[in-house]
Order: sequence, then structure tokens, then C-alpha cells
Amino acid sequence: MSQTSSLASARGVTKATELNAKASADFAAKLIETQALLKRATTEFTPVTQASSLGAEDVVITHIINSLHLDIPVFVLETGALHTETLALLERTEANSRTHIHVLRPAHEAVIQFVRQEGQDAIYKSIELRKACCNIRKMEPLARALKGQRAWITGLRREQSNARAEVPLIDTSEEATKQLTKLNPLANWTWGDVWHYIATHNVDYNPLHDQFFPSIGCAPCTRAISLGEDFRAGRWWWEDETAKECGLHVKSK
Repeated sequence: MSQTSSLASARGVTKATELNAKASADFAAKLIETQALLKRATTEFTPVTQASSLGAEDVVITHIINSLHLDIPVFVLETGALHTETLALLERTEANSRTHIHVLRPAHEAVIQFVRQEGQDAIYKSIELRKACCNIRKMEPLARALKGQRAWITGLRREQSNARAEVPLIDTSEEATKQLTKLNPLANWTWGDVWHYIATHNVDYNPLHDQFFPSIGCAPCTRAISLGEDFRAGRWWWEDETAKECGLHVKSK
């Protein structure tokens, strides 16, 4: 059964942990691989930071960082358009995390000006306007978060989408253009692996996952998925599949 069908085929199940937690046969080796890469990050790639959207993958990485007592700060982009459930999880994470959680927000005036000029529903009018919104709410704060960093850690997995099928553990493709290395410690994990870890370690997670939101972004750009839909079908669902990235993980040309 695919990760999408396993997520959406049992509408009566309320907990994502009950529905999705299924470790792959080599999960123990994957966990060791992930822990080793995060440890390497503190010696070979400093200064380094974790980018967290507070999705399932990201809360796993933060939990491992805390469990290993690693000196890796975490940043969250609070776009001003997140779900209330995500904001509540952010508050809990700030209160309970051993490592520092740095919250970045978009420039208030830029957001106000965009809404005044283009309207509240501008993101649905064209890909260009949607990406303009992403630039204001995500890309500019991301640039601030990554300034002075040598590397950043993400929750990208190969299984997430066709566009991410070749994601490496260590991505050096932008070292020349941005002087940044991207570390993807869960690149080899399955959706079942992620939820097995969450269930086993009782990791706090976004309750929207219990409502069939596998991929969670800003509230206007995210919906639940249905049986048979792709893992990321709930993100920017009105757009063509090839356009479905906000820019955070699009490589410079």
C-alpha cells in the first residue's frame, strides 16, 4: 500500500500514529545513519541550523537533535498565515525543546502592501502571485535565517514527491552559488518510518496529521487529501503538479 493510500484509506481512524506507523525492515540502520549525519553536522558543517515547518519529518529531526544533546538551533518561519494547530505546536515546541527555537516572521509592511495591491485571494489568481506571496512570507525570512550559516538541515525525503526522488543525504549542489550545504538526514526514510519514530518516542506532532494533512504549510495553501491522491496533493491543489514548490527547495540555476 502506498503512503498516500495508507494515510487516507481509513477515515475512521483518528490518530496518524495508529494509521501510519510501520517501520521498514532496515529502519534501525536508517536511524543510525540519521544520527550519524546530525552528529557530523556539528563538527563538519558548522554553523548549521535546522529548518522546521513543524511537520512530521521536522519534529522527528528536532527530537533527535534534542535526544543527542546536539548544538543545532532550529528556526521556524511563522508566515502569518499558519493554521492555529501549527501555531499551538510551535508554542509547545518552544516551551519543551532543549535546543533553541528561532521564530522568523515576514516584513509586516511587505505583507500589508501585497494584500492591498493584489487582494486577500491573490494566491489563487496566478502562479506568479502565489509565488510572490511565498517570496514575502517565506523566502525573505529564509534568507535571514540562513545568513552566516554553512549548512541547513531539512526534512526532505525521496518518497515525498517525484521532484524529490533524487534527494541526497548531503546536497552540495548550491555550495558554489549560495555557499550552503543542505543536509537531508531523513532522505531514505519512508512515511511509515517517520510515524514509527513518532509513535515509539511519543513525539508531539501537529494534530492536522490526524485529519489527513500529510503535508502542512500555510492555511490558505493546504487542504486534506483523499483516497488515491498524491502525498503532496493538498499543497497548492489548484496548480499544476510541476509548479508545486514555494521556493525553499528549488535550486538556483
